[in-house]
Amino acid sequence: MDKLNRVRIADILKMQSFGQTINVKGWVRTKRGSKTVSFIALNDGTIIHNLQIVAELANFDEEVMKQITTGACISVNGVVVESFGQGQHVEIQAKEIEVLGTADPLTYPLQKKGHSLEYLREIAHLRPRTNTFGAVFRIRHNMAMAIHTFFHERGFYYFHTPIITASDCEGAGQMFQVTTMNLYDLKKDENGAIDYTNDFFGKQASLTVSGQLEGELAAMALGAVYTFGPTFRAENSNTPRHLAEFWMIEPEVAFNDIFDNMQLAEDFIKYCVKWALDNCMDDLAFLAEHFDKELISRLQSVVECEFVRLPYTEGVRILEEAVANGHTFEFPVGWGTDLASEHERFLVENHFKKPVILTDYPKEIKAFYMKQNEDGKTVRAMDVLFPKIGEIIGGSERESDLDKLSKRIEEMNIPMKDMWWYLDTRRFGTAPHAGFGLGFERLLLFVTGMANIRDVIPFPRTPNNAEF
Repeated sequence: MDKLNRVRIADILKMQSFGQTINVKGWVRTKRGSKTVSFIALNDGTIIHNLQIVAELANFDEEVMKQITTGACISVNGVVVESFGQGQHVEIQAKEIEVLGTADPLTYPLQKKGHSLEYLREIAHLRPRTNTFGAVFRIRHNMAMAIHTFFHERGFYYFHTPIITASDCEGAGQMFQVTTMNLYDLKKDENGAIDYTNDFFGKQASLTVSGQLEGELAAMALGAVYTFGPTFRAENSNTPRHLAEFWMIEPEVAFNDIFDNMQLAEDFIKYCVKWALDNCMDDLAFLAEHFDKELISRLQSVVECEFVRLPYTEGVRILEEAVANGHTFEFPVGWGTDLASEHERFLVENHFKKPVILTDYPKEIKAFYMKQNEDGKTVRAMDVLFPKIGEIIGGSERESDLDKLSKRIEEMNIPMKDMWWYLDTRRFGTAPHAGFGLGFERLLLFVTGMANIRDVIPFPRTPNNAEF
């Protein structure tokens, strides 16, 4: 077979001139034809659309053509010609075909029929070859590019925070432990507690649930930073919105207050959604057709609208009024309770019909590091609530006052010996600062219209599932 430079199918489908001989490689989606000609639908992952390969059977070995079945990988040298078939303007007239990898049609798991998403999770090593997951993972790449571009253009520095955290982890039952100890022969002290002195780090260590605290330290030196990395929660949850391993984006900005933080969050998420509309329309159109008819219009509406700023107290009043008027929620609502997803979605989808940024939560239901308001009851927290998702971003202005922060740590029984390094930033040149966290997979749920978070990450990690 003659050696020609490979051309991506995404680039071939853009060609406007015909007659050149090129090479294309990819995986066979379908093959059909007659006694004299075969039509092969080829895909190489670069675009949702297939490229049609036309092979005159008289020009090819019969045994080679038998090996070209759904799932097989082939290399084709051929001439780019104008196509008169429906839905395409270009096709390849094959001159040479080499089978790079066969796929037994009796055992290949991805047949021409449609497969359920549940079944495809069982063969996650092959599901990127489907149209659905090719689209999802191309969008995932584009969202990562959008995130890095957004922050780079605004002078933020990409900061790598540790995946292994060696804090005492007391009370953090939802963290995965990291150890080199023999779990069948654990050494314990006189009180029956595990002795970590001979462990790798000499103390209890876990996989991180967030890079935020270390990100705050970096913001106190570099001004504006963001993290983008894997985080882990050992939460025994099988809901369609939870994973044990997921990716987080966490910007932290010195000198920003809660209002700057809200604006940054709104600008950021609009930028990402617009990037998807500008760069992923073929994939979005496919997902809209097959999974969520309103997907594209919903994405466009987010880009075009102003997000509502709503104090928690006012949000609770609206929800209580809805209950009084006959609306039923599964979970009770009242001042001081953490809002459930159904409450968040009611505010977004039923009441305002646009994204909502909820602010000023009761301090009892929020983290120790959030700046306290003058009323002594609420903190400068902010959650961005989206249609179909609920909370997609959570953040706050951080408490910069050493005394207030120390007191809050004591109130919440957090071991002070683990927080000395965090408190040092309040001792030495403290400054107002704010930040937030965006769950990458939550963003992808919204942008792709998929219903289950396991379908927007290549290899989902959930209770009793660590395959592949």
